[in-house]
Amino acid sequence: MEYLFPVRHTFLKQVKYHEEMHDPQSAEKFYRILKENELILPPTAGKADVLYEIMEYDPLLDSSNMSCKDWIKIAEDIGRNYNKYDGFVILHGTDTMAYTASALSFMFQGLKKPIIITGSQYVYFFANKLLRGNRTAKISSDALDAFASPNYHTLADVGIDVKLNHIYIRKQESTSFAVQSNLNPNAAILTFCPTITNKMLQSFLKPPLEGLVLQSYGAGNLPSHRNDILQTLKDAVTREILIINISQCSRGQVSSFYETGKVLDDIGIISGTDMTPEAALTKLIYILGLPKMTYEKRVKLMKINLRGELSSNELYKT
Repeated sequence: MEYLFPVRHTFLKQVKYHEEMHDPQSAEKFYRILKENELILPPTAGKADVLYEIMEYDPLLDSSNMSCKDWIKIAEDIGRNYNKYDGFVILHGTDTMAYTASALSFMFQGLKKPIIITGSQYVYFFANKLLRGNRTAKISSDALDAFASPNYHTLADVGIDVKLNHIYIRKQESTSFAVQSNLNPNAAILTFCPTITNKMLQSFLKPPLEGLVLQSYGAGNLPSHRNDILQTLKDAVTREILIINISQCSRGQVSSFYETGKVLDDIGIISGTDMTPEAALTKLIYILGLPKMTYEKRVKLMKINLRGELSSNELYKT
């Protein structure tokens, strides 16, 4: 049986001899000698030469092996090169791509250049669509159309022409560019199920946990008659553990319409509205990592739409 694993330097060699990805004649005419990892796209009528650089990490990681420190490395590398290039493309394994895309969206403030994260199930452009990173989830382990944006529209659709859906593209922030690389990884996701006992929940909420994404039923519901579990959650909020409530359903948002959802509001659990699990978790570790911030301020930030990761109720109803 053959196993798939990353091999160093293979990508650069393949791309360098691909006529659509590198033009040796343009490279020879360039005003300086190119570095080994610098390439030039073939000329396009009326367009200037497009020079790009391939940066390869050592070691190469299967995306299942990635963690906060790898998101920080990517963010800091982009930060160091931000003024050098007009845009950035991150080639990434698909398993944790939605986590990386969501994390980076919070780590960059005042971003005014495109950052595209892409990958492949083998080698394939994902279903001709551009999605907002922190609205994206992997929905298939083997289909070539592997990603979806359950609660948000595509940003662009690619066919013979590229159709930009401008109404859904977030406006640039007026603030200056900065990288927030201090992430606090002491957070986790807990999917509620009928077999969870209060003892299990108490064990889960022990230190060093500082934040929790709670995936509840339907529109944000937990069993309202389980006073023991509700008291454990209330105690955790009292200890200033940030708890965010999102739905187990891929589409829709949580609300306090049902009594079983209102009880969570009443004990101070924060509504995650229609955030994906990946966005909720990475937003949580971003906010927990912000220095010198009160619990009340962190709660307020979790409720605000920071990077287009959640919909206001008004937008959601339209």
